[in-house]
Amino acid sequence: MKNKKILIIVGARPNFMKAAPLIKEFKKLTTFKPILIHTGQHYDNEMSDAFFKDLDLPSPDVYLGVGSGTHAEQTGKIMIEFEQVCFETKPDLVIVVGDVNSTVACALTAAKLSIPVAHVEAGLRSFDRTMPEEINRVLTDQISNYLFTTCEDANKNLMREGIPKNRTFFVGNVMIDTLVAHVKLAKKSRILEKLKLEEDRRLKRYAVLTLHRPSNVDNRPILEGILRALNKISEKIPIIFPAHPRTISRIKNFKLDDMVFFLDSYSLNNLREKIILMPPLGYLDFLCLMSNATLVLTDSGGIQEETTILGNPCLTLRNNTERPITVKEGTNIIVGSDPKKIIKTAVHVIENGVQRKKIPKYWDGKAAERIVKIIAKLS
Repeated sequence: MKNKKILIIVGARPNFMKAAPLIKEFKKLTTFKPILIHTGQHYDNEMSDAFFKDLDLPSPDVYLGVGSGTHAEQTGKIMIEFEQVCFETKPDLVIVVGDVNSTVACALTAAKLSIPVAHVEAGLRSFDRTMPEEINRVLTDQISNYLFTTCEDANKNLMREGIPKNRTFFVGNVMIDTLVAHVKLAKKSRILEKLKLEEDRRLKRYAVLTLHRPSNVDNRPILEGILRALNKISEKIPIIFPAHPRTISRIKNFKLDDMVFFLDSYSLNNLREKIILMPPLGYLDFLCLMSNATLVLTDSGGIQEETTILGNPCLTLRNNTERPITVKEGTNIIVGSDPKKIIKTAVHVIENGVQRKKIPKYWDGKAAERIVKIIAKLS
């Protein structure tokens, strides 16, 4: 049977990096027709367009345009809109990636319509049910027919939760597929030149920061404590902060503006030693910036994985991680939101670096290839 319809769901920027290699692999086979559905959960069209261009992703076949809202509103809107897409396209399989609201909404919709669901990046657990992403992960795994995992820890989590072993497939990390495919291209980015970071790297050392999780940015005392710690660190090394719009809004609303330097354009005349907040970056620019950083500070899961491959020291500003393999085998250190611990660990890493351990199994740029081969056999 030819042209089996595969709906591939994206909703937020991390999804784009995970979907790109899957679409590329499916297009190599005449037996499948991949259809890209963008829910519009991440509704910044300019930034979405930049990521699609950087990743050489085709324009979405369907754009739902659900926009923002509470978790319930957003999830409900996606389910209503996606159900109509399923009625119209009659897909043979729905593939969801990651752990955003689009992931669980489309998985649940498909499951209720008896359409097989594949979850890419299944089995990750932080064991923190206060994180909306944790709820999304657990529920999506329970209703998926095929679960593609990035590491042995994920396999064990699924086994403990009663997922039959024949539904679980250890394939590696599609996020790393995208990194491997683009790391050389990212070297051509001019972001270092624009930020005056090109000349004499020994003197122009810098850190990169990302911060967006509600637990960090929606609580004024916690956000202020993190920013105070970062200001102390910036006395030793400047911190480049491509900021999430949500975080910018919180910094302004909490009147913490004086703790960062707002960079309105991408050009700096003098790189001052402080937290330099700038607009969000496209994938290639950010990959270039991160690849050359002395230190990365983040509360993002994907960046923990990327720094593990790049070999950059990574400090995770959370009390837990759903990616413990990045601590055991990578360059990730969990520091939470305690200012003293953040400062102490960052200073140690800046002065001494971090021991690079090893690259996790199957994080080799071929995860999507494995996934598509398995789906072809199961079809």
